[in-house]
Amino acid sequence: MPKTVGPARRVADAPKIPFPTRKVTRDVAKRELAILEQTYPAAETALEYDSPFTLLIAVILSAQCTDARVNLTTPFLFAAYPTPEALAAAKQSDVEQIVKSCGFFRMKAKNIIAAARGLVEQHGGEVPNDRDALEALPGVGRKTASVVMSVAFEKAELAVDTHVFRVAHRLGFTLGKTPRQVEDDVVKLVPREKVRHAHHWLILHGRAICKAPVPLCPNCPVKALCPSAPIVARHLRVRRKKKKS
Repeated sequence: MPKTVGPARRVADAPKIPFPTRKVTRDVAKRELAILEQTYPAAETALEYDSPFTLLIAVILSAQCTDARVNLTTPFLFAAYPTPEALAAAKQSDVEQIVKSCGFFRMKAKNIIAAARGLVEQHGGEVPNDRDALEALPGVGRKTASVVMSVAFEKAELAVDTHVFRVAHRLGFTLGKTPRQVEDDVVKLVPREKVRHAHHWLILHGRAICKAPVPLCPNCPVKALCPSAPIVARHLRVRRKKKKS
C-alpha cells in the first residue's frame, strides 16, 4: 500500500512562503500599525503574574513553550516557592518535576533557580529595571529582559519573539536577519509611548491571523496594505495547481 502523509506533514514539507524583499514606506507602515492598534486595543501579555519576580520566572519558562502551558505551571511553582529567596534555596530536582511540562525542564529549572539566587545575592531579592542587570541573570537574554522591562516597568522596550519577527517581515517593516535588527526597524516606526504596546499588537496578530506557516490573509484587517498578501495568494495558487497535476 502507498504510504499516506498526514496534513501536518504536508504543511511542514510545503515550500515556505517568502517574506517581501522590500520594506514598505514609512507612511504605509504607520497606517498598518494604526490598524493593528485599533484591532487589538487591549493588547497585553498572556502570561499570568502578580509581581516583577513572577513575571521574570514566567518569561524564562515561556521559551519554546506556550503561555497557556506556563500559566498552568506557575501556580504550582509559586505555591511551593513564592519568593526569590525560596526559589534560590530550592532543590533542582524538585523544581524540575514542577516545570517538566514546559519543555527543556532541566535547563529551565537550573536557570530560574540561578536567576533567583542572582536576585537575592545581587539585588536584595528585587528584580532590577536595568537592562544590563537583567541580562546578567542566568536564563535572561535580550528578549526576556525587554518583556520584563516593558510589562513590569512600563518602559519603551520591544521584545522580538518568533511572532514579532514573522509579522514584522510580512508587513514589510523590516528586512532584518536578526531579532535585534527587526527590533531596531520596528522601534523607528512607533511613537515611544506606544513601543511597549506594539510588541503585543504584533504577537496577537501573529497568533490570530498572520500564522506560520500560512497566514489567514482573507481575514486580515491589514490585507489592503500588506505586501505579503499578494505573495501568499500567488504561493497558494501555485500549490493548488501542483496538487491537481
